[in-house]
Amino acid sequence: MQWLFNLRGWQQALIATAFTWAMTAAGALLVFFCKKISRRAFAAMMSAAAGIMLASTFFSLLLPAEQLARNYPYLVITGGFILGGGLIVVTDMAVNRLKVFKGEGKRGCAVMCVAVTMHNIPEGLAVGVAFGALAAGDSAGAVSAVMLAVGIGIQNFPEGMCVAFPLRANGAGRFKSFMAGQFSGAVEIAAGVLGAVAVSFTQGILPWALSFSAGAMLAVVCSELVPESFSVDKKIATVGVILGFALMMFLDVAFG
Repeated sequence: MQWLFNLRGWQQALIATAFTWAMTAAGALLVFFCKKISRRAFAAMMSAAAGIMLASTFFSLLLPAEQLARNYPYLVITGGFILGGGLIVVTDMAVNRLKVFKGEGKRGCAVMCVAVTMHNIPEGLAVGVAFGALAAGDSAGAVSAVMLAVGIGIQNFPEGMCVAFPLRANGAGRFKSFMAGQFSGAVEIAAGVLGAVAVSFTQGILPWALSFSAGAMLAVVCSELVPESFSVDKKIATVGVILGFALMMFLDVAFG
């Protein structure tokens, strides 16, 4: 693993986001083998990812942002956090405008693909910022950055299915459904590299970038993962969130 941390920040972000994209592609790949996935298994994956991402929001992003912000840290982390969450809110509003297509088969699936793709942009940014901070010398920590990518990767697995399976159910071919599903995660690679490069060039942007990513991450968890998983099975979702959060917290405190 040490070889990864010896690379440049953008290279680390590239590898990390390539992993998160691969998890999206793996989820979409199931369209070749399965007709549908158990909703309870889906809820377990989504809730575990929510727990990991919630812990990452504090331990990997907000806490380091507070430590790095030398002047008016309360304004920096609060402002960045609100801007990040606001990005997701604006994204949701833009996607909701497409609901004129709701219930129209393949067009409805296209809306889902657009929604997932747009949400993946700030997630890729969060990973890029974490690894860019690591390469910059003062960071969210090696374990935190890796676990953030793992958490997003876990979340991306069912997201790939969310795009591919509805397309297949509406008559699209398996290959076309797979390609649409995996593409929704490919945008994370570009966003991740961009985030890492921005941090490496401008050290002063680091606390803003970390808190911005934290706001975006929390908004994604609240708007997508928690409602989706808890609507299926409350008990499974609760256990998933607790275990995911506990895993990330343990690793960060023990090794971060």
